[in-house]
Formats: sequence, structure tokens, C-alpha cells
Amino acid sequence: MFYAIISLLALVLNLIINRDSLRNFRGYPGESSIEQKVTFRYNTFLIFSNFYFLADAGWGLLYENHHIDALFPFLYLDCLLYFFFMFLTMLSWIRYVVAYLDRHDRKSKTLLHSVWFLFILALTYLIINSFHPFIFSFNDEHEYIEEPGRHIAFLLQIALYLMTSTYLLVIALKSTGSEKSRYAAVGLTCFVMELFLIFQIFDDAYPSYAIGLIIGICVVHSFVEAGERKEKERYDNIATSLAENYEAIYYINIETGTFREFSKSKEYASMKVPVGGRDFYEETRLNIERFVHPDDREFAKKLHQKDTMLKNLEDRKSYSYKYRLLINGQPKYFQFTMMLATDGKHFIISEKDIDDEMTAENMRLENQKKHVTFTQIAEILAVNYDVIYYVDIQDSSYISYECRNIYGEVEVQQAGDDFFADSKVNITNIVHKNDRDTVLDFVNKDNLACTLRNQKGCYHDYRIVAFNKIHYVRMTVQKTADETHYIIGIENINDEVKKEKQHLKALNTEKELARRDELTGVKNKTAYTELEKSVQLNIDNGMDYLPFGLVICDTNDLKKINDSQGHVAGDEYIKQSAKLLCNIFDHSPVFRVGGDEFVVFLRGDDYSNRDKLMQKLQHQVWDNLKAKSGPVLASGMAVFTPEKDCLVAEILNRADKAMYKNKRDLKK
Repeated sequence: MFYAIISLLALVLNLIINRDSLRNFRGYPGESSIEQKVTFRYNTFLIFSNFYFLADAGWGLLYENHHIDALFPFLYLDCLLYFFFMFLTMLSWIRYVVAYLDRHDRKSKTLLHSVWFLFILALTYLIINSFHPFIFSFNDEHEYIEEPGRHIAFLLQIALYLMTSTYLLVIALKSTGSEKSRYAAVGLTCFVMELFLIFQIFDDAYPSYAIGLIIGICVVHSFVEAGERKEKERYDNIATSLAENYEAIYYINIETGTFREFSKSKEYASMKVPVGGRDFYEETRLNIERFVHPDDREFAKKLHQKDTMLKNLEDRKSYSYKYRLLINGQPKYFQFTMMLATDGKHFIISEKDIDDEMTAENMRLENQKKHVTFTQIAEILAVNYDVIYYVDIQDSSYISYECRNIYGEVEVQQAGDDFFADSKVNITNIVHKNDRDTVLDFVNKDNLACTLRNQKGCYHDYRIVAFNKIHYVRMTVQKTADETHYIIGIENINDEVKKEKQHLKALNTEKELARRDELTGVKNKTAYTELEKSVQLNIDNGMDYLPFGLVICDTNDLKKINDSQGHVAGDEYIKQSAKLLCNIFDHSPVFRVGGDEFVVFLRGDDYSNRDKLMQKLQHQVWDNLKAKSGPVLASGMAVFTPEKDCLVAEILNRADKAMYKNKRDLKK
């Protein structure tokens, strides 16, 4: 179990720290940028690592129960998958390293050819192993046996990882800045993986390779991905800051056409131009058809061809041009400035709105949208709420609004300097005493700030006392879009709570009726079956279950009464029998499990006084028999003995045998 837990923890850790990468995983990128290929290959490595962790955990669980013959086929298959995914992690890791280095030299090609050779050789080993043990085998007791091929496969992997880590560390020594640390981190990951492979050779009782994999993944996540992400965020922040002065800035890979857009303009965003893609030239051609003024389209198409863009940048750092875009059907002039990035591999294009008159108008409309009064919002919300509070997040000042009619018109009811201080007074005066603490905790400035940091809204249900009556209410809190105010609504939910209570009551009544015998009113066979399963589950789990016993009873001469006096008399006889049992065993549940059969589950005082109660029952039955009046029941009892009883059915069987002995005595 320890072995499996380690691998499962590695799987969970991998899923947590790389959740964003795995969630955004896409298919093979094809002829895309080197960054996309590196990301694809690393995500492939993460996925194969997850499969390896699963196979390794499966091995730990299955091998712990290898003595079970039925599990052996799964154990053997899991062993094959263990080695298969181990070899896949090796292949995907080396392919990632080669892509990450982006060096098309002899050493990189040697690494790639070597890993493919080892992977194909390893698959061949696994195929051979199915016919003749070469990597592993199992004896007649299903115990795992290491074969020479296992060590050969591991040593070849170790040699490959050693060669890769050495190559990366040499490159790191020759590099500077952030590249140096990232290359060193990837090289260290190779070293860690080879080190734990060595541990795996010497002791297969521990998931050493799984530990090495997850350590390597953590190293890459901390020193490579995190560093690249920070660097990318830094560049993105710079580009986004520059975009403040433009409608948009594009960063385009000259060779592949992949691009990213940086824009702060809501107006430009309304055009729904893609913010990133794989082919700037093709997407721009389509966007020109959609957004450029008809008279300027041919001019714009020529300017956005790769050859024309390169030619226009010959012998100069940048150039500009302008044409009209149709924004919401209206033509506006935009100026485009194109320049070559310092790496010589990317275009940078900035777009600026130079239509001053339209820009001023757009700014006026935008400001108008931002300054929509809260009264308009409140009139919409007031249809659903009795009271609405508009609270300033910064200084806690507030205004409250109350709905006056069914059309949602609102009137200002109260204003104050500190909503949270005033709320404490109101909560003390009107909130039900049992709910005051929870409401005070909810309407706490720090609590609301923390709760609404990562979500749009929250709510709390509680009770108030008004006019000597209890009312259920719901407080809903949301932040405004500009995050400067809280909108707090109070609504009456009495009807909602009432319906929920009625529903639960009906549901409980329905469940109770389903477990009651219609004739006698005692519990039925369904209820007994549920009790038996519950008790059995506790016994199976090794719990110290409470002492209990079972009494089984069978009514005598029911068939004779039905035949001679009719079924009405027979039903009355059964009801008398149930009443007799309930009167004697008044602290234990009675179950009617058949037409004339009853079971009593002895517990508590009834269990402690079981012998006296059984004597009382049997004496009453003898009296009824002699008087030829009242129910005659044969009965037998058995108690739970923890040292020898494993099944509730065994206890019931002993009680049944005792009952049949009593039945024979009654007939004599």
C-alpha cells in the first residue's frame, strides 16, 4: 500500500502543479513556432508521466495481493504497462530536451536517434518477454522475478540520461543569465532521473523512478517554466503598457505567421479580431474583407503580404501607413506603424486611431457607460429584493434603497457613514439570537473582502424577528464591475423555506411508510434487510459493534385459522402476535419478515434482560395455549459472539434452530 500511495501522491502533485499546462493541452502543432513545439512535447511528457504513475500505483496495489489467482492477469498486464510507460517517459523527455535546446547540430540529432533506437529496442524486449522471459517473469506463486533484460534496459536508459545531462550542463556553462539557470535545471532533472533509476535497479520494493520523475517535474516547473512565465509576463506587461497608447499591438513570427495581440481598447475588442493565432497573413486577409473600407481593401491586402512587409523595411527601422476601418459600420482612419524586432525574426505592428473627432465621441460614450447611476441598477434589482444597500468598499459609507411597488421603483431610506458598524446594531436588534454570531461573521468587512476576492458573489440565510414573528431572509452580496462598491440585497425567503420543509417532511414520511408493515404497524422485511446490511458492514470493518441478539418467532396454526375462520380472523391473529412481541420487547424493534414470521433485534435493556423476557414470552404462550385464547408463537433466541460470529445470517440461523425446537415442544 505504501508503494502505491507514493505513486498516487506523485500523480496528484503533477496534476496540481501542471494543471494549467494539462488543461490547455492541444493536438500536434504541426508547422508552428519552436515555442509551441516545446510546449507540446513537454505536455506529452507530463501526460506519459501521469500514465506511468497510474501503472506504478496499480503495480503496488496488485502485487500486494499477488497470491490471488484471479488478479494475476491484471498484474502481468500492469507490469507490461509499467515498462511501456517508463520507456515513453524517456522518449518524450529526450524529445522535449532536443526541442527546448533548438540546436540542429550533430549532438542533438545523436540524442534524438539514440532515444528512438532505445525505445524501439525496449518495445522489442517487451514483445519478446511475452514469449520468453527476458525483462521479467513470475514464478508459480506469482512472485516477481527480475530477468537480465531488465538491468540492460535500465542501464541503457541511465547511459542516455547521463549523456543528456552532461550535454545540457556543458551548454549551461557556456550560457549566461536566465538561460544558464534553465539549462542547468533541465540538466539537473536528467541527473535526478538517472540517479533514481539506479535506486530502482537495486531495490524494486520502492517506487524510486516515480520519485525521480516527480522531483524532476518539480525542478522544471520551479526553475524553467516559472522563469519563462515570469519573463513572458514581463514582456507582456511591457507590451500591454505600450498598448495604452494604441488600439492594438501585434507581435508576429515572420517565418511561421504565428502572432499575439496586445490591446486595451474595448472598442477594438468589439470587432472580435483574434488575439492570437497561427497565421497572421491569412487571418489579416480575412479581417480586411470584414472590417476595412471597400475603397481601401486592395491597398491593405498588398501591405500585409510577407514579402511586401520585408521589402518595405529594407534599410529602415520602421514605416507607417493609414487606411479606414469600419467600426460599427462607420469609417474611421487608423494609422499602422510597422517595425522589425531586435531578434530579426518578428514583426511589430501598432494600430492607432487618428480620427480625433470620433475618438473624442467614443471617449464620451465610454465615460457615459462608466458613470451609470446606481439608482438605475437598483430599480432593476429591487424587483427581487426588499432592501438594497450600496456600500463604498473603501470608507464603508452607504445608501439603502427600498422597493415601494411592484414596478421596482425605489426610494432612498437611509444613508450612513459606516455600514458595518450600523449593521452590528441592527443585527443585535432584529436577528434571531441563535443566528446573530453567524450573521456578524458574514457581515464583516474583512470576511467580505476575502470571500469576494475570487468570486462574483456570496449569500447567507438567517432568521429575523419582526412583529413577534420569525421570518427567513437571505442576504446576497456582490461587487460592482469597477470593484468600488458592494451591492447588498435582502430578500424574504419564507415561502422558499416553507416549501423545502414540506418537501423534506413528505420525503421522510414516504421513506418511513415504505419500511412499515401495513397490517401490524411494525417494521417490514425491507427495514430488516437494511438493518442486517448495516450491522454486517460494521462487523466486516472490524468495529466493536454493540452487543445484540436476535429472536425469531413463528405463529402456530395460522393456516388452520385462515381455512376455518377466514382471512380476517387470520389477520387479527397476526396483529395480536405483533402486539404481544411489542409489549414484551418494548425497547427493541420488531420486524415482520414473512406471512407469520417475526424477528426481534435485541438491544439495550432488552438485551441485558433477554433471558427473563424470553421466559416471559414463553410462559405467556403456554398460558394462551392452555386457555386456547391468544396468539401461540414458537420462539428461539441467539446472541452475537464477536469471537466466532462473522455473519448476521449465522446468528439468525441459530435462533431459527432454537425456534423449531420450541415449536416441537409446543406441539407435544
